[in-house]
Amino acid sequence: MGPREMVSGGEWIYGRNPVEEVLAAGRRTATEIILPPASKGEDDQIARIREEALSRRIVVRTMERERLDKLVHYGHHQGVAIKAGAYPYVDFEDILQAVEEDENAIVMVFDHLEDPQNVGSILRTACAAGVTGVIIPADRSCGITPAAVRASAGGSEHIRVSRVVNIVRAMESLKEAGVWMTGLDFGEGAKPYTSIDFRGKAGLVVGAEGSGLSRLVRSTCDFVAELPMPGGFESLNAGVAAGIALYEILRQRGCGR
Repeated sequence: MGPREMVSGGEWIYGRNPVEEVLAAGRRTATEIILPPASKGEDDQIARIREEALSRRIVVRTMERERLDKLVHYGHHQGVAIKAGAYPYVDFEDILQAVEEDENAIVMVFDHLEDPQNVGSILRTACAAGVTGVIIPADRSCGITPAAVRASAGGSEHIRVSRVVNIVRAMESLKEAGVWMTGLDFGEGAKPYTSIDFRGKAGLVVGAEGSGLSRLVRSTCDFVAELPMPGGFESLNAGVAAGIALYEILRQRGCGR
């Protein structure tokens, strides 16, 4: 039984950074927070979380470690957890509108990623890179679970994520809005990722762990990009591959110069 099933009317987000970012983003309603006992010399981050929680009149209490371990399904909680409403997904139309209004929009599409660590790590990088929005399928994929929030270090709380029934249809709508879609994969038709022009409105599609891009998703992409692997080991973590490609997009746009 995971954290979602153990909570009525919400879920437990755990870890210092994720909890602090839940509070900072203010997109969820929080009702209760677990913190270590208050002390004069407590950690600055814990002190900030406590002060913010008290200012919002969120119930603050302590809990024995073993009980907290079970509550968050043995996730790495660092003694901190917050009971908050479900993840605030946005409508696809909200992302589409943002794309239409931004000539340099970046959109990411997750083609049935199932590992919350991969989902979280990509969201963390996407947040840092200023991604406009993320599209994920409503079925056969990992949603923005507490484990994914933890892996994102709370970055998931600051980015638009939409769950859609049909990601191919969503990709086609984005293409109509001027987005050039590039899938990360290997094989026939794939080009070196540095040879693709990512300026303007760009879409980056990340395939599922192991199987890569599905047939229809791949055929809907305008380009397929591959990363060089001279070591001969043709497997790269989805989060790492997505991060490399995202920063190639930023490099081509002159970010950081």
